[in-house]
Amino acid sequence: MIRFSMVLVFLLALMGALQAQDTREDSDYRKGRRDLDNAQWDEAIAAFDTAAARKGASADAAMYWKAYAENRSGRRERALSTLDALRQAYSSSRWINDAKALELEIRGQSGAPVSPASESDEELKLMALNSLLQADSKQAVPILEKLLTGNNSLKIKDRALFVLSQSGSPEARKALSDLAKSAANPELQLHAVRYLGMMGNEDSRIQLASIYASSADKNIKRAVLQAFMLSGSRTFLLNAAKAEKDAELRHDAIRQLALSGGQDELWQLYQAESVESKEEILKSMFMSGNSSKLVEIASADKDPRLRQAAIKSLGLMGGNGRSDVLVSIYKSDQDHGVKEAVLQALFLQQNAKPLVALARGETNPAMKKEIVSKLALIHSKEATEYMMEILK
Repeated sequence: MIRFSMVLVFLLALMGALQAQDTREDSDYRKGRRDLDNAQWDEAIAAFDTAAARKGASADAAMYWKAYAENRSGRRERALSTLDALRQAYSSSRWINDAKALELEIRGQSGAPVSPASESDEELKLMALNSLLQADSKQAVPILEKLLTGNNSLKIKDRALFVLSQSGSPEARKALSDLAKSAANPELQLHAVRYLGMMGNEDSRIQLASIYASSADKNIKRAVLQAFMLSGSRTFLLNAAKAEKDAELRHDAIRQLALSGGQDELWQLYQAESVESKEEILKSMFMSGNSSKLVEIASADKDPRLRQAAIKSLGLMGGNGRSDVLVSIYKSDQDHGVKEAVLQALFLQQNAKPLVALARGETNPAMKKEIVSKLALIHSKEATEYMMEILK
C-alpha cells in the first residue's frame, strides 16, 4: 500500500510538471501570437523559439510562426533555415504545407523562386506561379513555357497563361502569342487567345487579327471575337461583321460589337445590311443600350419584320424600353404582328400599368384576351386590381 501511494504521488507530481511545462509553452506561444499581431517581430521570434524548444504540442506551429516573423523582419535566410528545421523535425505536421507556401513566398521575394514544375501539389504550384510575377522575366518565361508544355492540369496551365499575360516583357508577350497561334492543344489555345485579348495593347490586337485570318477553327475565331470585345476593339468587330462569310460568325461578331457598347458601329452596319442581317443587329442593339435608334425603327421603319425586331429588343431593355412609345405604336400600327410584339415586350418588362390601359381600351375580343392572359402572369398591384375589376 505504501509503495502504491509513492507511485501515485510520483505520477501526480510528473503530471503536474508536464502540465506546468505545457502551461509555460502555451503562454510563450500565446505571447508570440500577440507579438505578431503588434508587428513586434523580435519579441515574437524569441517567444516562439522558447515555445518550440520545449517540443510540446504546439512546437511545430511555433516553428512556423517563428519563420514567419523572421521573414517579416527581413531575415529571409534565417526564415528558410527555420522552415527546413520544421520539415526535418516534424515531417508529418499539418503545418508542412503552410511552410512550403511560406518558402515559395520568401524565395519569390528574394528573386529565386521555386520552380512550379518541381512541386507535386497543385495549390503549391499555383503559389509558385504567383511568386514568379516578382522574378526576372528572362528567368520566369522559360519555366512557364516548360510548365505549359508539360504534363500538368489545365488549371495550372491556365494560371501560367495568366502570369504571362500580366508580364509586360517582350519574352512573355511572344510566348503567349506563340501559344495562341499553336493548334497543338486547342483548349490551351483558346485560353491563350482570351488572355491575349485581355492584354489590350496594339501588338496583341495585331496578333489576334492574324490568328482570326489564318484559323479555320470556328471556336478559335469565336474566341478572337470575344477577345476583341474584351479589349474594346470595335473597328475589328465591325470589319468582321461586314466581311465574314460564315453566318454564325457574322452574328457572333454583331453580338460582340453590341457587348462592347458599339452603338455607332451597329447603326453604321444596320444601314448597309440586308433585312435578315438587320434583324440580327436589332436583336443585339439592346445590349448596347441604344434605345433611341430602336424607338426610331420600331416607330417608323416600313418593314413590319424590322419594327417587330426593334420592339422585341425594347422589351428586353426593361425599364429603359420606353413603354410610352410601345403603347403609342400599339395604338397606331395596323400590323397584327407588330401589336403582338408590343404586348410581348410589355410583358417582358413586367409592365402591368400600360397593359391594363391597353386592355381597357381594346375593342377586339381576341386581342383583349391576349392582353389579359399576359396580365394574369404578372404579379403586381395594377394587374391584381384589374383582375378583380373583371370578376365584378
